[in-house]
Amino acid sequence: MSIFITGATGFIGRKLMEKFSGEEPLHLLVRKQSNLTSLEKKNIKFFYGDVTNKDSVFEGMRGCEKVFHLAAYAKSFSFDKDEYFKINVLGAINVFESALKHQVQKLVFTSSCVALGPSQDKVLTEKDWKERNHFYTEYEKSKYQAEIEAEKFVVKGLNLVIVNPTRVYGPGELNESNSVTKIVEKYIKGRFPLILNKGKEIGNYALVEDIALGHILAMEKGKAGQRYILGGENVSLKDFFFILNEILREKHWQINIPPKMAKFFAFLEEKKAIFLKKYPVITRSWVDTFLQNWAYSSEKAEKELGYKYHSLRKGLEITCNWLLNLKRN
Repeated sequence: MSIFITGATGFIGRKLMEKFSGEEPLHLLVRKQSNLTSLEKKNIKFFYGDVTNKDSVFEGMRGCEKVFHLAAYAKSFSFDKDEYFKINVLGAINVFESALKHQVQKLVFTSSCVALGPSQDKVLTEKDWKERNHFYTEYEKSKYQAEIEAEKFVVKGLNLVIVNPTRVYGPGELNESNSVTKIVEKYIKGRFPLILNKGKEIGNYALVEDIALGHILAMEKGKAGQRYILGGENVSLKDFFFILNEILREKHWQINIPPKMAKFFAFLEEKKAIFLKKYPVITRSWVDTFLQNWAYSSEKAEKELGYKYHSLRKGLEITCNWLLNLKRN
């Protein structure tokens, strides 16, 4: 069966591509400037365009029975505030419409755990999804809106499954999509001494290998109209670094950054972005995001899909070994 994939050059997308045997005919929607290293395998056809272009999506999907839609704008900042909506919402609609017209057998849509919102003092499951009108970032808002649109297409008859990855890390290109691994890399080098609010807030961390396999399982076993959280362990940032210290057998110096100080720094970064057109290190909306708890359960995916995940300790061991090998080479 031919498979259409958007976002194959991304962090999760590249790991997903490794899961295919090379026998499946794959149609990849890529931009002309995309790095296609390691993707040039047999049975792959490249279609140049992006999800905001209906024609390139429709043409690339022609003859495909299955669709993985991973493409998204996931950066923490954009000089064009509408970019999140254009790519993550309107782009998703273009993919969904094409899939419906082509009568594909199944579509797996990669959303995000942030669409469910912060967890506060509980661990969230798929049942906690609700209508919302408050969002910390444009990315969070766009992913929520895209899920609303996805549900509309399910009603129209599209066999669509939503997966909600949590904070993904692991071996892969060290870019903003792989920010957790970049933090680990800097920490190993002693260049990440800052910790926000004493590291009290909880996040859910998932190894990219597990997330990629979760996508395959969602295509094989996921039910139409259902969402599946693909995650790992819920751990505070303080405990995250504690585990990292044990793996590395050394402890690096850290400085606590109070929320007010972090927000002031983010404010200055935003002003720099406006006046100097320089990409900010962080924004106030993302500081607010990291001051929330984001704890989730993958129990539904485990039961219905057979999803499994590495412990954070094991995942960080794999990641650290990979980073250290990169350093040696």
